[in-house]
Amino acid sequence: MDSAPPGEIYVGLISGTSMDGIDAVAVDFDGNAPRLLAATTLPFKGELRETLDTVRRDPDHFPVARLGWLDAVLGDRFAEAARVAIDLAGLAPSDITAIGSHGQTIVHHAEADPPYTLQIADPHRIAAITGIVTVADFRRADLAAGGQGAPLAPLLHEALFRSPDEARAVVNLGGIANVTLLAPGEPVRGFDTGPANCFLDLWYRRHFNSARFDAGGRWAASGTVDEGWLERLMDDPYLARPAPKSTGIEYFTPAWLDSRLPDWAASRPADVQATLAEFSARALTEAIDTAPGEAPSLLVACGGGAANADLLERIERCGGGIRVIPSDELGLAADHVEATLFAWLARVRLSGRSLDTQSVTGARRPVKLGVIHSA
Repeated sequence: MDSAPPGEIYVGLISGTSMDGIDAVAVDFDGNAPRLLAATTLPFKGELRETLDTVRRDPDHFPVARLGWLDAVLGDRFAEAARVAIDLAGLAPSDITAIGSHGQTIVHHAEADPPYTLQIADPHRIAAITGIVTVADFRRADLAAGGQGAPLAPLLHEALFRSPDEARAVVNLGGIANVTLLAPGEPVRGFDTGPANCFLDLWYRRHFNSARFDAGGRWAASGTVDEGWLERLMDDPYLARPAPKSTGIEYFTPAWLDSRLPDWAASRPADVQATLAEFSARALTEAIDTAPGEAPSLLVACGGGAANADLLERIERCGGGIRVIPSDELGLAADHVEATLFAWLARVRLSGRSLDTQSVTGARRPVKLGVIHSA
């Protein structure tokens, strides 16, 4: 790993595009690879979950006063997640060098004029409540330097998963899928490919009250893919755009899906789910196939979608039999990679080092990612 300031234990926090809860990890970087000391997820419940669902449905019209309240409430909740992870690790706050908090993305429009992105969960409150230096706001410096602000995961993927003799793709399967391409002798490349779980979760929740997602992809596996509708989904212009590029649930919205649902959707809901799963898999694998550079022979899956057996099988099949493994097999659990990323980014920021994101986000110059908030 890279050089870093004294003190090697960091906490990483993130809530992803699914907006289900906060992933928190405590990580020890005192070695050749990060060592996970503790991990937890604090689910969103009650009014907080309902408010986040409202934001997701229509962020452009969410009241600004309510946004301020949400920023503060999420700050408190993120601080709680950090304290739980520290307790689970058997540590005290004084043992932690810093917290890296991604927060909750509310909007991300890298192609707007000017481009903008917003992550909330007040880092001042996190630092004040925990008594720990907190690094947050990791994306806007990259946007200001002409980059997309996303994805940032390739920065950690390269540090952890690059092989000297094998081309690999590392895929984060959150609400949106992003891919990191690691080939020997080539610079790291990465971009958002399109939906992973966002539409799968949305369609499932409209039909089942028992859970927030299709566990293991079992419902999708029970349906039949409609090839005609799938081809229409694949015509979306974002999929054809060259990298660097980033997207989010602000683009792939419920309205995006509703405007494209076929006439038979109500009578064949499982077929809709199957086709959406195939859409996620095909958008991902076609993006990998058409990217320049050496084709990967191994795909490393992380994020919540790595537990979706049906989705992984579809990716393997659409990828022409590419070998797919969870990141667990390379030493870091799939559920914990993204939170570890922000612990790592906090560590890099405190070292004072700039990161060269040009080959991933398109930034014109190396940038220092993150703003430091004193306790």
